[in-house]
Amino acid sequence: MKSLLMIMDGIGDIRDGNRPTPLEAARKPNIDRLAKEGSLGLMHTLGRGVKPGSDTAHLAIFGYDIFSEYPGRGPFEALGTEGIHLMPGDIAFRANFATVDKKMKITDRRAGRIESASAKKLEKYINGMEIEKTKVIFKQTTEHRGVLVLRGDRLSGRVSDTDPHETGAMIKSSEHLDTSAEAKKTARIMNILTNEVHKKLSNAPENLERIKKGLHPANMILCRGGGEYFKVEKFEDRHGIKAACVAGGSLYKGVAAFIGMDVVHVSGATGDRYSDYFSKARAAVQASKDHDLVFLHVKAGDSFGHDGDHDGKKSTIEKVDKDIIPMVSDNFDLIVITADHSTPCMIKGHSGHPVPILAYGKLVRKDGCVNFNEYEAAKGSIGQIVGEDLMQLMLNWMDKNNKIGE
Repeated sequence: MKSLLMIMDGIGDIRDGNRPTPLEAARKPNIDRLAKEGSLGLMHTLGRGVKPGSDTAHLAIFGYDIFSEYPGRGPFEALGTEGIHLMPGDIAFRANFATVDKKMKITDRRAGRIESASAKKLEKYINGMEIEKTKVIFKQTTEHRGVLVLRGDRLSGRVSDTDPHETGAMIKSSEHLDTSAEAKKTARIMNILTNEVHKKLSNAPENLERIKKGLHPANMILCRGGGEYFKVEKFEDRHGIKAACVAGGSLYKGVAAFIGMDVVHVSGATGDRYSDYFSKARAAVQASKDHDLVFLHVKAGDSFGHDGDHDGKKSTIEKVDKDIIPMVSDNFDLIVITADHSTPCMIKGHSGHPVPILAYGKLVRKDGCVNFNEYEAAKGSIGQIVGEDLMQLMLNWMDKNNKIGE
């Protein structure tokens, strides 16, 4: 039995007065057909009222303990970046190019939204540095974004961000978050790195040219979400099924790689509103030929939610319905559609509201629900579950769960 788990990032929402949610307003005949033939419910990914991050939410959905098996956001971003291979003990951070003045005050957190080609040329000034016998690995990903990895002996992920998360603020010194020699060493290295990066980037010919053109120089990197990479039990060993991931964003590919899923790199899967959904659907079908489960991630709904763009979120749902559902519904025996968290347009951020879940397959009971949305899902027979329940439910619908007792 071939199964698809499609996570539409941040798709959950709430009504703003009498205005329907994007899921309620969207014209989505293909998804609603699956709803009529299957079951609906609500999922509290990390527990009732808890506001999930995308990283912890996905980890919980895949059946991992966020308290003992969560390495931090940085390792996920690094693992999802082509060309970076982590080793146990590596410390990884999310990073992005920024503009600071001579006093190290941030004047633009995204270096004027520097384009990818220009940012890529600055990678060489950071990658390959060595501080206190610790190797610095840096790779630019998209636009201003990148990942930073420290590789050496006796390091720790227990250090604070250098990113103050606010334009106009001074760049922060990294501080050790415990009293270990490893944390103190890592914080010291990060602060030396910050100063060296500023010197190198400020004198880079590419940045001097940007200044001549009246553009913001990318003369600093801001680091956050640091964590130490370690290995966990593989998804196949834990659940007894082989899985593949089709996603555009590095975070989601990184979570999949962390738990041992096979990551499929799809041309045109950009992890934004311009992602090629048809190519992702085709890749998912192809991956199903030698995998029991395919995890398909769609990012744009979350981005529109953060922007407060109701119509954009609605259009994402309609695009998924048109470009993905017809192909996957003909090629998968079990289809589960849900989200990692809600990103209500009126909040413009993550919330603790439960997300709707749809299950369709020959071993899924029909419950009479007719429309896939947050309010109809509250009536469904799946009921209200938490994220850690989902894999066990899917194994049951796949007839691959183990019997307890005789």
